[in-house]
Amino acid sequence: MAKKKETKQEPIEKQLWKAADKLRKNIDAAEYKHIVLGLIFLKYISDSFEELYAKLKAGEGEYAGADPEDRDEYRAENVFFVPPSARWSYLQGRAKLPEIGKDIDNAMDAIERDNASLKGVLPKAFAKENLDPTSLGQLIDLISNIALGDEVSRSQDLLGKVYEYFLGEFALAEGKKGGQFYTPESIVKLLVEMLQPYKGRVFDPCCGSGGMFVQSEKFILAHQGKINDISIYGQESNQTTWRLAKMNLAIRGIDSSQVKWNNEGSFLNNAHKDLKADYIIANPPFNDSDWSGNLLRSDARWSIAPPPINNANFGWVQHFLYHLNNEGKAGFVLSNGALSSNTSNEGEIRSEFVKRDLVECIVMLPSSLFFNTGIPACLWFMRKQKTKRKGEILFIDASDLGYMINRKNRAFAESDIQQVKDTYHNWLNNPSEYEDVKGFCKSATLEAVEKHKYVLTPGRYVGIPDLEDDGIPYEDKINEIQKDLSFQYEESKIIDESLLKNLKKVGIEL
Repeated sequence: MAKKKETKQEPIEKQLWKAADKLRKNIDAAEYKHIVLGLIFLKYISDSFEELYAKLKAGEGEYAGADPEDRDEYRAENVFFVPPSARWSYLQGRAKLPEIGKDIDNAMDAIERDNASLKGVLPKAFAKENLDPTSLGQLIDLISNIALGDEVSRSQDLLGKVYEYFLGEFALAEGKKGGQFYTPESIVKLLVEMLQPYKGRVFDPCCGSGGMFVQSEKFILAHQGKINDISIYGQESNQTTWRLAKMNLAIRGIDSSQVKWNNEGSFLNNAHKDLKADYIIANPPFNDSDWSGNLLRSDARWSIAPPPINNANFGWVQHFLYHLNNEGKAGFVLSNGALSSNTSNEGEIRSEFVKRDLVECIVMLPSSLFFNTGIPACLWFMRKQKTKRKGEILFIDASDLGYMINRKNRAFAESDIQQVKDTYHNWLNNPSEYEDVKGFCKSATLEAVEKHKYVLTPGRYVGIPDLEDDGIPYEDKINEIQKDLSFQYEESKIIDESLLKNLKKVGIEL
């Protein structure tokens, strides 16, 4: 008998995405994401509320005599109060009615009224004409099925996972616009794995939808740490993106009270002026020319020199350094141009970073990692005061790592992340376990960097990997390549002549 072929079931978040995307119809992804993510958030806070509501209603133990409709009972447990008309069970019961869109908008308003920290955060676009009530009802039914077993807490974990997965899928669907609110997960994970933010204040002054914070929490939990040992601080200039961040963090149970929004942004209106952070993790806009640098020439943050007016890259770096405490460490993304540019005074600023021994590690990233740009990028790791590896910089060229997730975009595999972070941590903490690998990593002295005129491009230091010797002499390989090229050239001539001949037959002259 022929063996029955086993079919591997897709993860539930992927199944849900496909179903939700079918219901999108003609709605733009940029608009639809607020509908879907808003409903997932509503389901999350309703599940949390219902779990505590049941305990309060039972009135046993510490909940004896408690009133399940008392808002203070929920505040004491850090749970959002959900009024009756906003509870998921009520809305699900009305999902087939034509006025369901208006019901959800009213529910969002009611939740904001009862929970000050959500004021101005929740989407209210469910009654729009372009959103078909039938499709909205089907979406509610779909999200109602997000659960694993009977445990509410497990259902909430899955809701968080689904929310995060959907953020990534919407960013892919939106392309360039999507990149404004989302940094691909594998890049965030690599940054966090290298920084290891176990304890202290974590700051992201251009925080998007909050992915850096979520990944930091995951890292701590994965290493048996305590999530309450870190406090997060963030700032975002796009209000829509800030709303996504607030929901993303709330769904993970992360306190977002210090994640601020103002439309001027971190340079013109620094929301955390006095903050000195233990860790900074960020993906600032690449090569931003419209950052109001002309208004900030004498700003106290420029400890080295005022950044060029037409490029914010080294404005961001000095902003990070300004907000680090003396033992603090920063990991961030920059475009590759920052490694070698001498435009305006960028070369002088970069050389000062090196001379002051602030740069610890540079990682060259593969192309096509980002959804919103094809600009090549790299990771920088900097410390205010080095205690190890003084006078050295680790260069890692990871440009050949990763795999294609679709025809346009690449991601790091877990093994890629492991390889890069192990190389870095061995170099830093276990020198006997580290060795330079030609074409991949090199520990360079500051004197060696000076000889390269303070250019920090990893390829200058790691070199080119040795090619495996297959026993064929180099001259023979070149001759074979020349023969192959010559053959292909002749073939293309024949095809061109045939094409011209056939075009002439139909009266087309080129």
